[in-house]
Amino acid sequence: MAKTFRLQIVTPEKVEFDEEVEVVVAPGIDGELGIMAGHLPLITRLKIGVLRILTASEEITMAVSEGYMEVTRDKVLILAEAAELPEEIDVERALEAKRRAEERLASGDKIDFARAQAALLRAMTRLKVAGRK
Repeated sequence: MAKTFRLQIVTPEKVEFDEEVEVVVAPGIDGELGIMAGHLPLITRLKIGVLRILTASEEITMAVSEGYMEVTRDKVLILAEAAELPEEIDVERALEAKRRAEERLASGDKIDFARAQAALLRAMTRLKVAGRK
């Protein structure tokens, strides 16, 4: 039996996840980070991406927005702007957000390019987690 640790995922609205897990793979600012029980302490920024969680019985994916991850001896705490399970994602809303972001990026207008790129990445991540490409 693999060793486990407590994973808590907290957004401004609520505690999204709080369970014992075996592995978490998070979208770190410099690349994906795999965390297992006994990992060295760490604090890092997270970028928009897919969070993968492995428990003894299943693999769970979540769409996460920017935030922070703190790893301690026996716990991982993720503070994120948003975190959504596949069943919580409104696919039509994500498709519409993707379309709008693509239009803003293609328009050539003086837009906030970074903001439009982030909106596109959030929408694409949500669609990926929901099982839509």
